[in-house]
Amino acid sequence: MTHLHAAFDALLFDLDGVVYVGPHAVSHAVEAIAEVRAEGARCSFVTNNASRPAGTVADHLTEIGVPCIASDVVTSPQAAVTVLGEWVPAGARVLVIGGAGIADELASRGYQPVWSLTDEPAAVMQGFSPDLGWKDLAEATFAVRAGLPWIATNPDRTFPTPRGAAPGNGALVAVVAEAAGRLPDAVAGKPEPPLLHEAIARLGSQRPLMIGDRLDTDIAAGSRIGISTLLVMSGVTTPRAVLSASPDERPTFLASDLRILTEDYPQVAWSPAQAGLDVVVSCRASSVTIDERLLVVTSLGEPDDTLRAACALMWAEADAGRVVEVPAETLALMGTGWGE
Repeated sequence: MTHLHAAFDALLFDLDGVVYVGPHAVSHAVEAIAEVRAEGARCSFVTNNASRPAGTVADHLTEIGVPCIASDVVTSPQAAVTVLGEWVPAGARVLVIGGAGIADELASRGYQPVWSLTDEPAAVMQGFSPDLGWKDLAEATFAVRAGLPWIATNPDRTFPTPRGAAPGNGALVAVVAEAAGRLPDAVAGKPEPPLLHEAIARLGSQRPLMIGDRLDTDIAAGSRIGISTLLVMSGVTTPRAVLSASPDERPTFLASDLRILTEDYPQVAWSPAQAGLDVVVSCRASSVTIDERLLVVTSLGEPDDTLRAACALMWAEADAGRVVEVPAETLALMGTGWGE
């Protein structure tokens, strides 16, 4: 058996919803990462979350059982500060709208973090912090309306928490954009390329695999730079969402969790129409077809395999311009724990 991870020379892990949610590890994540590392995989932890410095993230990973040092972590503020150099001179003052992850990274690269427009900053950098309030967003709006270059660390509209999805940096950036009447000048985090480029360059990778739980950031980021992607269903994405994914948000591989990295990835097979049905698509013991423009499960195996077969068929139908409905009872066969 050839484990999935062995086809790649580096694994780029998103964190929130993939390795942990809040203070707790995602089920099976710690064990899977330990196993791929034992088999020689090089791992980088790539996060859009701008609220904490890389060292703090590394400490958190270590606490939950994933030994890590700061250089193993690549954050959106790190990528954002690299992008910032295209807009302002070295050592410039930068208005921080966010947490320590931004301020520490700016200072480490020689910039001067400030927290008020009265400090005469040359640019604005905005990233997520759970402590951001109206006064911070107002300060950002004043600076952006004054014409300062505006760099957003990432566009995630939601942020996973143990209680469910909460507003993320993208939602807060949208508040400033609405008030200021314009969009950020640059975005560093996924799905934009800078964050992944920084991680890949750090590892010297030629064949990286991007692993994430979000279609619009993690998977789209990999697609934009032409690398393979793995979607894990342990975060925010639901079966309905992945079944209807646009071409640039379709993962190369998908699974319920990271254990798939230490397994042989199953293939999807297409069979000719039979007994009056449209084409049948199978993945191991699971098979699906279309009957009267409804997606139907004809043979039930593991939920992951059912979803893999269904995605292959639904994506092909969408590319051909044909609409297929997915009944709720069909979705339930692809993993009830994920909802709709």
